[in-house]
Amino acid sequence: MTAADPSPGLTPGFAAPVPAAQSCFRALLEAMSRPGLIQTLTALPEAPAPLAPAAAAAILTLADADTPVWTDAGPAAEAWLRFHAGCPLVADPAAASFLLATASPPDLALPDAGTEEEPHRSATLVLQVAALEAGAGWTLSGPGIETTHRLHAAGLPAGFAAAWAANAARFPRGVDLVLCAGDSLAALPRTTRLEETR
Repeated sequence: MTAADPSPGLTPGFAAPVPAAQSCFRALLEAMSRPGLIQTLTALPEAPAPLAPAAAAAILTLADADTPVWTDAGPAAEAWLRFHAGCPLVADPAAASFLLATASPPDLALPDAGTEEEPHRSATLVLQVAALEAGAGWTLSGPGIETTHRLHAAGLPAGFAAAWAANAARFPRGVDLVLCAGDSLAALPRTTRLEETR
């Protein structure tokens, strides 16, 4: 079966899997290299609730048979991920290469942060939020940002800024973050510093 020909009860994945995944991967690379800059995806899969289109596209692009995935999205989304991404699903956030959170994300201290020798082996958290807005919210700084950048992510849990500061303090270890809302995404690599602007 192909991604466009799912088993009964499953919504399709990308209509054209190869070019769609390539387009999403380019958007993810741009988002990681330019933290906080919102990317709008043009190639989106059909995904079961509660998955948002950008979050579904990101996890389909990143995950494969060699990357364990943790998610809180429920049975329909889990079956969809198994079919379209071929990824193993794990119950322990610490055992996942990628985490897809649609409600409350796990504590940022739980996912694999890599090691001092191999920090690139850390996990990436794909987190759905209610909305992304440029020019408001946090003041971001760090590599990939010329001076500062503003980004508002609606719907994050209380205490997120402090948890992110603790994650960044583990550098070169730490978790990278992809924020998704609707058909848009923005990334916060572990090197990105954020200040809450009042």
